[in-house]
Amino acid sequence: MAYQDLREFVRTLDKAGELKRIREEVDPILEIAEITDRVSKRLGPALLFEKPKGYRTPVLINAFGSERRMNLALGVDNIDEVAERIRFFLDFKSPQGLMEKMKMLPMLAEVGAFFPRIVKDGPCQDRVLRDNFSVLDFPVLQCWPQDGGRFITLPLVFTRNPVTGKRNAGMYRMQVYDDRTTGMHWQLHKQGADHFRRMAEGTDRAGKTMEVAVAIGADPATIFSGILPLPPDLDEMMFAGFLRQKPVEIVACKTVDLEVPAEAEIVLEGHVRLDELRTEGPFGDHTGYYSLADEYPVFHISCITHRKDPIYATTIVGAPPMEDYWMGHAIERIFLPLMRLQLPEVMDMHMPAAGIFHNLMIVAIRKAYPGHARKVMSAIWGLGQAMFTKCIVVVDHDVNVHDMNEVAWKALNHIDPERDIQFTLGPVDSLDHSSRLANFGSKMGVDATRKLASEGFARPWPDEIRMDAATKSRVDSLWKKLGL
Repeated sequence: MAYQDLREFVRTLDKAGELKRIREEVDPILEIAEITDRVSKRLGPALLFEKPKGYRTPVLINAFGSERRMNLALGVDNIDEVAERIRFFLDFKSPQGLMEKMKMLPMLAEVGAFFPRIVKDGPCQDRVLRDNFSVLDFPVLQCWPQDGGRFITLPLVFTRNPVTGKRNAGMYRMQVYDDRTTGMHWQLHKQGADHFRRMAEGTDRAGKTMEVAVAIGADPATIFSGILPLPPDLDEMMFAGFLRQKPVEIVACKTVDLEVPAEAEIVLEGHVRLDELRTEGPFGDHTGYYSLADEYPVFHISCITHRKDPIYATTIVGAPPMEDYWMGHAIERIFLPLMRLQLPEVMDMHMPAAGIFHNLMIVAIRKAYPGHARKVMSAIWGLGQAMFTKCIVVVDHDVNVHDMNEVAWKALNHIDPERDIQFTLGPVDSLDHSSRLANFGSKMGVDATRKLASEGFARPWPDEIRMDAATKSRVDSLWKKLGL
């Protein structure tokens, strides 16, 4: 199903017993975060803080914080349904005859329905504030004691490629400096940062600006699309339409040449200056550690628009598991078909919560030739955001990558450490505090597959211990009598 807006999703969560309304007054400085951290660690419900201290605007948090809520957010019974739809479209073949072409017409119509639809106005512009406004009129959280201040943590940041004119929507945290300025934490490898660099190329930066719009609180599929590692020229709003199976309605901003979701709760319009950086951070990050202060562009807000009685949507990150794990897990399942398009030998993959997405990936392959596992490692390090993966463990096709006990048992039994571990240098995630340099460090691949004679393994490989089927069947028939 396609939710019209965030409010419809809140109603769905409420009806499904997945929402807890907090009617006590709670401070957005640290207290909301502490409550949410405790709830998320025990896989508790989404939270709607109806009376954040000092504000009338309610705070929605942990809305994506379980597998069931991610399914509800995307309107499916299981995330694999989205992966299957992607797989279906990837299997397109050029139609040969007239009848085949006729059969494809409904499919082509569906593809066309994914594109965003521009509307003249929308609820996100119920109120237009060009003067006498402050971003701190909304209950922006401070999540952790050593944070540099309050941070907007669930924003859809819209920019435009200055060369191609194509739109991008990314999710970059924003530290609030004062009423009308924030940090813009687009990391080096993100599309927002690429647009910023392209805008600054071959020009005197002094006084030059780049337009930016920020939407807070869209429908859940549109919010989710902002964190997806899509190819650079694939419009996130189009992919949101694919997820929703209904186009996202977008509306032109009031003061910048950008469009935002018409049903968003709050929109910040403004610009970043090409010649201005400011210290941003520290920030309690999804690694479970504080990311250190660094220099980032500054976002200057020229206009705020919002719905009547808006909802402020946010999240907190920290030591896993938290809400972001479930969003990351959904990405893992959705993008497996895309990985298999490049690497058909990959049967399954998993990024455990403790690996915080980029630190550990378990990959099961159908091994066919010597060095196959190492080929897969190298290929994954060349796939978009997967380049940040610090450790890749490759196992055989019959290993359940989602069972960490089985992975550890089989992997540790299968490796000779000197022979089967390889290291390489390359780009690493900006949040990796252990790398030798910012954004650059080493990565490790572990070949935990069964070794072949063609790989120089001359010894026999033992069989795994398993009871024979006849004995198991006889014991099955006795089981009830045994009283065990």
